[in-house]
Amino acid sequence: MRTTTSRTSPAAVDVPPSRPRSPLFTPYRINELVLENRIAMAPMTREASPGGVPGPDVAEYYARRARGGAGLIITEGTLVGHPSVTGPDGVPHFHGTEALAGWSGVVDAVHAAGGRIVPQIWHTGIYRDEAYVPAPPAEQVGPSGLALTGEQVTAPMTGAEIEEAVQAIATAAADAQRLGFDGVELHAAHGFLLDQFLWSATNRRADGYGGSPRARARFAAEVVAACRAATGPGFPLIFRFSQWKVTDYTARLVETPGELAELLEPLTEAGVDAYHVSTRRFWLPEFEGSALSLAAWTRKVTGLPTLAVGSVGLAASDFQDAFAGKTAAPASVARVEEALEREDFDGVALGRVLLSDPEWPAKVRDGRTHELRPFDPRSLASLV
Repeated sequence: MRTTTSRTSPAAVDVPPSRPRSPLFTPYRINELVLENRIAMAPMTREASPGGVPGPDVAEYYARRARGGAGLIITEGTLVGHPSVTGPDGVPHFHGTEALAGWSGVVDAVHAAGGRIVPQIWHTGIYRDEAYVPAPPAEQVGPSGLALTGEQVTAPMTGAEIEEAVQAIATAAADAQRLGFDGVELHAAHGFLLDQFLWSATNRRADGYGGSPRARARFAAEVVAACRAATGPGFPLIFRFSQWKVTDYTARLVETPGELAELLEPLTEAGVDAYHVSTRRFWLPEFEGSALSLAAWTRKVTGLPTLAVGSVGLAASDFQDAFAGKTAAPASVARVEEALEREDFDGVALGRVLLSDPEWPAKVRDGRTHELRPFDPRSLASLV
């Protein structure tokens, strides 16, 4: 496994004496990007970009969270320019003149608010919910042609199709850099294309792209390497992954820390600068016999900056409760602070918290915790 290098050291940046003592509000670095605190806005699909084009309301939505104190904005998933990629109308694209011009406005608004922002680059792969996602202009692709349910949907991807998908994602990364984004996040979680290669249930290939954890990571490593080549050595590349899938909350990529290290090693070698580990509850132990969470294990086996996500700032709930119309009360940040002090991970991503309370970071920073708002599921229906 690769140890920490100067390129992606998770070590904290020097903190001015005037900074609050909470570890949530100390700077840190991802590659050449210095972030003023350990709080990121998690990617959340909002379907508020008609025709795939983000407008001024989207720009203000993200800028408001930057003004509220989030050190890093990670946008909702954005669809790359590949014929097999599709989504509901309103899910933003990351290709085409109009969509990219819209994203340029988002970048400008967030930077004017003093924030930093990265787009989440998304290839949906073979995932398709016909009641939700329209048919694509080309047949969907996946490593073995298997749906997340195991059903054979199409033929396995050919070498040419793999290369085409790699280049589509790398083009999006290069466009992000050109537009002035502060880095990119690659969406390799929840059962979409990169994750479909990582997961043995959807990757049954017998060539160099399937089999062992390292082999299953080959496609994602090629994507990372292509993005690195397209953007240069200093541009931050964040890799988001998960065990669970949108169709299976019990799914697992790996069963042991050793398998996790084997899966992530080629990605780190290819140029990942930080990992964003998606779990439903950030504090839960991941492997039998250890109290460490999946994010903590990721940091331990890679030595790279790691973001944890999953019910941060909310009491006893997870994101699916929101779609059932359930509220969630604010929670103490003590557990997060203790994990940061132990160096379990380097930062946290907040989702539902920031929908209902865009100023959550500033309130916590300034000791105004009595002003924290509960999560209100009605915030899912508006873009404010």
